[in-house]
Amino acid sequence: MTGLTNAWDANDAEAYGSFFTGNATYTTWVGTVYTGREDIVNSHRALFDGPLAGTRLADRYLALRFLTEDVAVMLTRGDTFEGEPPESPSKVQSYTLIRDGDVWRVAAFHNTQRSKVMERIQFLWYPDTRPAAEAE
Repeated sequence: MTGLTNAWDANDAEAYGSFFTGNATYTTWVGTVYTGREDIVNSHRALFDGPLAGTRLADRYLALRFLTEDVAVMLTRGDTFEGEPPESPSKVQSYTLIRDGDVWRVAAFHNTQRSKVMERIQFLWYPDTRPAAEAE
């Protein structure tokens, strides 16, 4: 995932897209779904030339599970940022990864906006709903 993060940090849409399979799906936190590497590259080129120009990517790994030797699911907390990385990233990402020779590529990506206020209310009212992976 270092290569994917480095490509984002360089605002290089082609390099970023190279880490996805040709038929990957990419769901943004607002619900937009892109299908295929070309769609992912084109959308990120527009974003890197516009509202996300100069941003970097913060990732904090939550879990990695291998379904087979060639398929894995990874969960992260992440965010885009300028300047200093955020202490508590505001989004949660799910990656389905496929081994392609010596390289792991993203076959499916889903980004979700985290609602910390609603999450805290839920944990206050229903403490047993707090995930074991959440040490915050």
